[in-house]
Amino acid sequence: MTRVLAVSTAFPPHRYMQDEITEDLVSGLPPGSDRELVRRLHAATGVESRHLALPLDRYRDLGTFGETNRLFVELATALGAEAVTRALDDAGVRPEDVDLVVSTTVTGIATPSLEARLAARIGLRPDVRRTPLFGLGCSAGAAGLARVHEFLDGRPGGIALLLSTELCSLTLQRADMSTANLVAGGLFGDGAAALVAAGGDLPPASSPTTTTTGETATPRTTTGPTTRPTTGPTTGPTPAPARPSASPAPTVVAARSRLYPGTEHLLGWDVGDWGFRMVLGRELPELVRLHVTEEVESFLAEHDLKPTDVTAWICHPGGPKILDALADGLGLPDPALAASRRALAAHGNLSSASVLQILQDTQSQPPPPGAIGLLLAFGPGFSSELVLLAW
Repeated sequence: MTRVLAVSTAFPPHRYMQDEITEDLVSGLPPGSDRELVRRLHAATGVESRHLALPLDRYRDLGTFGETNRLFVELATALGAEAVTRALDDAGVRPEDVDLVVSTTVTGIATPSLEARLAARIGLRPDVRRTPLFGLGCSAGAAGLARVHEFLDGRPGGIALLLSTELCSLTLQRADMSTANLVAGGLFGDGAAALVAAGGDLPPASSPTTTTTGETATPRTTTGPTTRPTTGPTTGPTPAPARPSASPAPTVVAARSRLYPGTEHLLGWDVGDWGFRMVLGRELPELVRLHVTEEVESFLAEHDLKPTDVTAWICHPGGPKILDALADGLGLPDPALAASRRALAAHGNLSSASVLQILQDTQSQPPPPGAIGLLLAFGPGFSSELVLLAW
């Protein structure tokens, strides 16, 4: 069993209303461009505001892919550190107690990867296990949680950290008048999200004790409800007191990944000297309607569940047409995907960070004990990632 102890987000300080971003893009289009088409496409995204990695007036001055990627590494590392620090603090977990960190991004290239760059800054152990993920796109937040669950299932006394950092605005091609790029310019936002999870052997209000060799010791009960479990004297620092969870923590029940053959050309990046150019097929909503809804029903049926049994739908907000196709295919009532539509309106599509941000929003008013949740996202491949949750 994997328990989600905390989910936190961090956003760049530069927040703009959608029409501000649209008009800035329109004013910089090449002569002869269809400005009204851009306005219509942006208005149809369901986005009302977004956070951007840079002030809006900085984007016209961006040069080569190398320059843009250097900005990505610098800004994504700082933003990721902010999200991780907040999540660990909310979970009452010390950085040195983390056994595994999974990091996801698809909007920049970093080697060493982002979690390696922030490890010393936030105090992760030198022997922390690291799994950086690239190329899963918008599905990586859900896939990352599944990888965390698999690790903790085999290490039930462990603590794992998931970090998703996406600076989508740095990938925009201002001179590209393709429909895919114009839609991307109105849909995607910037942000980071971090999730802390614990294995089932750890008491709900506790985090593990770390020995001087870096291995996690098996906790035992101590006196006092807020005392962190110990295994006797150590030469390390005094353990921090555990912080009781402010709301019921969801547990991960199961996960499923699925590739849909013959769809590789419909979603992803076209990478060249210019950087990342969006590939976004018109067929995606219909793929969701025909295949993903069937996948969801099959996955739930494995656990003797139906879509009507799901209380919390934590769905990646790929866009209004994607959400409409999912709701229509599964016969969901309007309120079912309200959290996804709110996230899309307030922040835009945050790629892999979106489902974690929606999970955080769900936890602000958590479902009742015994409720079932489904976290799902879609990405290049074309692929889907499903994670079954229970409160």
